[in-house]
Amino acid sequence: MTIITASGGCHCGVVRFTVRFADPPVLLDCNCSICTKTGFLHLIASADDFTLIAGSEALTDYRWGSGTARHLFCRHCGIKSFYVPRSHPDGFSVNWRALDDVEGVVPVIQPYDGRNWERARAELG
Repeated sequence: MTIITASGGCHCGVVRFTVRFADPPVLLDCNCSICTKTGFLHLIASADDFTLIAGSEALTDYRWGSGTARHLFCRHCGIKSFYVPRSHPDGFSVNWRALDDVEGVVPVIQPYDGRNWERARAELG
């Protein structure tokens, strides 16, 4: 298995991070209201595989529903390039679309029924 390290961040460049993942990466395409509206493609990463390099002071937190997920947005440009998901509260969900230079990496995209989160989470395991 090949491990890739990619960098990414927000639109204005204040928030920067790196993430490690297996190739091919498995991405979740969630149909919940926030993911649908933002086009978020989830790359789930453990805390050990994610490093925030810059911009912690620029992150603002948005919580709704159960309040478990920590949706983190750059307060300058409004982009949510990663967050702490309810499904993996000890890790991160990185937006594949916020990564730099991954055009040559072909991910496996799996639908995720976030509108029925509890059932979908139980099926995911």
